[in-house]
Amino acid sequence: MSHPQIIDTPGGERMVVLPLSEYEQLCAAAEDLMDVQAYDKAKQRLAAGEDEMVPAAFADRILDGENKVRVWREYRTLSVKELAERAEISAAYLSQIENGDREGSVSTMKALAAALSLDLDDLV
Repeated sequence: MSHPQIIDTPGGERMVVLPLSEYEQLCAAAEDLMDVQAYDKAKQRLAAGEDEMVPAAFADRILDGENKVRVWREYRTLSVKELAERAEISAAYLSQIENGDREGSVSTMKALAAALSLDLDDLV
């Protein structure tokens, strides 16, 4: 690493001039540090039970646009009847939500999220 050149501006600010390659290395190191911090935070959330690991097959289904309620229900290994009972709605209504025939009300979606141990944001 070369010695940086320090310049004092007329306004009293101190500036450093360094080779572009060293500047790029500093930027890469800062980005790496942010990645490590994000990873550490994710590990802490997993350890605290605030997040969970979801198998790629289920995540891919959601990313492909499949109904989130159905994907999460199947991930939790619940039948339509079991989830409907937990959410205190009819199985027919749940089937209509999963098939896209009806939209669930906010209160229904909250009940489904709670029954699936999720946040509402995970379903909408």
